[in-house]
Amino acid sequence: MEYFRIYVIVCFFMMLGCTSSDDGWTPLFNGENLEGWHVYGAENSLDGWFVEDGVLVFDYQLKKGGSSNLVTDEKFTNFELSFEWMVSEHGNSGVFWGVVENDEYEHPYQTGPEIQILDDGWTAYVEGRGDTHRAGSLYGLMAPSKIVSRPAGEWNHYLLHIDHEENIGFLKFNGQEVLRFPVHGPDWKALIAGSGFADWPGFGKARTGHISLQEYGGKLAFRNIKIKVLP
Repeated sequence: MEYFRIYVIVCFFMMLGCTSSDDGWTPLFNGENLEGWHVYGAENSLDGWFVEDGVLVFDYQLKKGGSSNLVTDEKFTNFELSFEWMVSEHGNSGVFWGVVENDEYEHPYQTGPEIQILDDGWTAYVEGRGDTHRAGSLYGLMAPSKIVSRPAGEWNHYLLHIDHEENIGFLKFNGQEVLRFPVHGPDWKALIAGSGFADWPGFGKARTGHISLQEYGGKLAFRNIKIKVLP
């Protein structure tokens, strides 16, 4: 069985540059190249990333070494992020926000909380690590309230809402809310304190930061990546 076939229906009006639409959404990926993105860390490379038929793809087999995590050129504070993702069998990735990029940190995950992207059919991984590591989890912090992921080789949709003014974060996964969490303050600190990130000095502290797409393994695809800045 072929686990990774990309069927693309491209909405070209979303690909015509990076200007805001009337509904407030701004494309973060133009469907042609990686304009607006760069690899985290000056010495890292784009090995493994390419654009094909309007889709942003990462193939681990094309990676030559080093880290290739993508981050946005811009930083964001309060926003909604919408995108579709697909993974191969045993595919693993994630989307981070509040990422700090400087010489103090080698990787986005050292500062940015992560929404996990995973082939949930990878039973050994999910059972070995638990529900706080499956697709739709706030990685290592909170399990999704329901399991709505589609199989490897099929498109999934995330809508991530981060609002520091209202202190609300939530994730809609394939149209259903599966996470709701604070994004700062005592409850957020308590969540981190009870996790494996408790001793990470920069984790989850930046209210303004880059958004990052993780390369980790397998083959990944992203499309229709757009953002709406909240007031």
